[in-house]
Amino acid sequence: MDFNLTEEHLMIRDAARDFAQTELLPGVIERDNKQQFPDELVKKMGDLGFLGIMVDPKYGGSGSKSNSKTLYEFLWERAQ
Repeated sequence: MDFNLTEEHLMIRDAARDFAQTELLPGVIERDNKQQFPDELVKKMGDLGFLGIMVDPKYGGSGSKSNSKTLYEFLWERAQ
């Protein structure tokens, strides 16, 4: 099994990391304490294709595999 990141995974990694650093990290403690997650962040995540990661493109998803989903989640978790 090849565990190297593909070009697609590298692009996902960079986009998710940038989003986490610029959009999720600022204010994360306050949002966590208030147990809030602003709708505008969810919209931005959807616009960037971060939602519906494993959903077939014919239904509006990005059709990525589970390892791409895991990569997103790992990078967003690191932003906290």
